[in-house]
Amino acid sequence: MANLDYEQAGELKIGQVGIANLRVRTLDVAQLVREMHERVERAPRLFGRAAVIIDFGGLARTPDADTARALLEGLREAGVLPVALAYGTRETEQLSEQLGLPLLAKFRAQYEPVEAAPPRPRAPEPAPAPAPAPPPAAPARPGLMQKTPVRSGQQLYAENRDLTVLSTVGAGAEVIADGSIHVYGALRGRALAGARGDTAARIFCHEFNAELVAIAGHYQVMEDIPRDLRGKPVQIWLEQEQLKFAALP
Repeated sequence: MANLDYEQAGELKIGQVGIANLRVRTLDVAQLVREMHERVERAPRLFGRAAVIIDFGGLARTPDADTARALLEGLREAGVLPVALAYGTRETEQLSEQLGLPLLAKFRAQYEPVEAAPPRPRAPEPAPAPAPAPPPAAPARPGLMQKTPVRSGQQLYAENRDLTVLSTVGAGAEVIADGSIHVYGALRGRALAGARGDTAARIFCHEFNAELVAIAGHYQVMEDIPRDLRGKPVQIWLEQEQLKFAALP
């Protein structure tokens, strides 16, 4: 097994629909390619020919086109398929045009700096008016319940709510929720909770044999999970940006 105790140049997170987002923290092409090659070797069914979004938002400067091309080519040789750049700055937009890759605009709000508006002359303050009544609270959206098995190749997504699966999640299947995930059977595929960044989300299952689990983008594959938990009822949560696992009573 590869030694990952050193400071990694790239932090890999799993996104909302199972696409990996590689946030580059250190622009060391050789190390980034080596790390990705190790990931593919350790979990080829998960990462082999996986779609990857490249995110340069963690760097002080956007790389030049030649360096970015070298990284893209190295990642392809490592076994993954770079498909887009994460929107970061106007320089990133220019780079995407040079590379012929699309931008994912959903990252714009997270990284694009907001330009301050010029100050406006202050108008005379009006007399205070009675405070309006608060609007009625929106009813809580019920969780999504799946009564039948989620089979290999299927993907189930619970948007803005929890997901409960009353049966099994088969190998090669993927269940995703913006909230928590509850599986009242065997979990053999992938489970991604907190898909929009909810770090308080959890994963519960009655029989734990997952290929991959993730909460708010922080993931682990089966090879990295303690063997004594396999096949048992398990809960998974995020603590200080690390996944924690515990057997359920």
